[in-house]
Amino acid sequence: MSTARDLVIVALDVAAIRPVPQGELSLGLAGAEMIDLHGDEAVTLDGDRILPRLAPPLDDPLLEQAATALRRDEPFESIEDWLWRRGRGLAQEYVTALQEEGLVSRPRASWIPFRSARPTPVESPARQRARHRWAADEPVLATLAAVVGARDEVPEDLTVSDDAAQAVFAAVAAAVTELDAVRHRRAIEDAAFANVWRGA
Repeated sequence: MSTARDLVIVALDVAAIRPVPQGELSLGLAGAEMIDLHGDEAVTLDGDRILPRLAPPLDDPLLEQAATALRRDEPFESIEDWLWRRGRGLAQEYVTALQEEGLVSRPRASWIPFRSARPTPVESPARQRARHRWAADEPVLATLAAVVGARDEVPEDLTVSDDAAQAVFAAVAAAVTELDAVRHRRAIEDAAFANVWRGA
């Protein structure tokens, strides 16, 4: 299992009490993929630039898809650009893939016609692994979860010394902040337009 899979399972598990917007989760998943690709030596990071490397096939098809999506021509892509490009719709891709693998169920809500209930992880070794990392406050998973809003701030003693992971965390945090700012601007613009439409 990958960090991205663990992150989406955790996000679905806590969704009832702490829902994570799909945009933030998608950015976090792209960041988790980058950390795993670095750990599998499929990439190296030169500052904020992603340098692809030749690596053996990866066990996870979604992570393999991420490796295939890497830009291999100079100037190499920045982590931030990767997050926005790879992250587009990524949360739904992961949920769909986990559903197809039988790791997530989406029961029908019988009292609302044509409305699906929230997707929920089923009991499986994958869920147990994600829960174990979550309960153990595994630093990489805990930090990504905090950045996307699935948990409170990470305790100071849960530091990650790896420079590559730190660079990814910073890029995800900046992207999440930018996404929130874009939403805020759109809300103001929509409100202003509504006032003009009403003649206010």
